[in-house]
Amino acid sequence: MKTSEQALPGTTRDPLYPDWDGKDMGETDYHTLAIMLLREVLEDFFAQAGRADVHVASTMVMYYQQGVPSSRRDPDVLVTLGVGNHQRRSFRVWEEGKVPDVLFEIASESTWREDVGAKRQLYEQLGIREYFLFDPEGLYLNPPLQGFRLSPAGSYVSIQPGQGGALESLALGLLLVPQGNVLRVADLQTGQLFPTRAERAEQAEERAEQAEAEVERLRQLLQDRNGTGPGPST
Repeated sequence: MKTSEQALPGTTRDPLYPDWDGKDMGETDYHTLAIMLLREVLEDFFAQAGRADVHVASTMVMYYQQGVPSSRRDPDVLVTLGVGNHQRRSFRVWEEGKVPDVLFEIASESTWREDVGAKRQLYEQLGIREYFLFDPEGLYLNPPLQGFRLSPAGSYVSIQPGQGGALESLALGLLLVPQGNVLRVADLQTGQLFPTRAERAEQAEERAEQAEAEVERLRQLLQDRNGTGPGPST
């Protein structure tokens, strides 16, 4: 049995660092859906790449200074490379040995001012390599997808958008593409979108239907060749 000293990072309970930030979450469906789909597609993207060392989480409390419980934020989505992808209660920087590589905030009426202000300043100070903001409603940010990358001098510089407002994430090796109310992930080289879970399920269903139709076609062809097909009607 593992002792607390041997426990995986972020898995132990500590009353000094609660798992909950004490705030009531009350956001629109646009905000919630954007977070959920982004987390899922990032998880699947790295799983398909065989990257078991990438941790993806959403609205998880991130403690960034040991001994100071108030030093915390709860980014909408956080991605950390080079750590285990086990489940955590919270993200404690001193246990992980590093800060997250990329943070995402999904802007809403109640958060966008802090997203572009205090949070951006804090993430820059912490040395977060890339920081992205996405406004699923297109009401608070112009353009709705914005990104910042840490310069060698330690300050954030804006990531210039490409076609359709897409932004490159060099830290993650992918392309972020705003598509209506959601943020999609695409191949950095080809620009091809990585399918969502719903899209993959639909594609799997289509392939199953095509396979079933092909089996029926071959069965009918075999019957016709063997002369075992249905005879003429009388």
